[in-house]
Amino acid sequence: MIRTQIYLNENQKRALDKLSSRYGESIAELIRKAVDEFLFKEASSFDDVLEESFGIWKGRKDIGKAEDFVRRLRLEWELR
Repeated sequence: MIRTQIYLNENQKRALDKLSSRYGESIAELIRKAVDEFLFKEASSFDDVLEESFGIWKGRKDIGKAEDFVRRLRLEWELR
């Protein structure tokens, strides 16, 4: 593990002290769990948005077939 230092306000410290006593875990462990949960939610949010974006071009009439449109774009990029 890597040691780091953070600043908490008084209310945060007091709440963590109570949770630490209630669950029998160190404040450091509670903070690690909170960070893990935050990172998981962030990753999940990205995955959700990515999942929702699949098929957004389906049914568009202005670009023709999506595969052909993407191929044309890629060809333009290669020519630059």
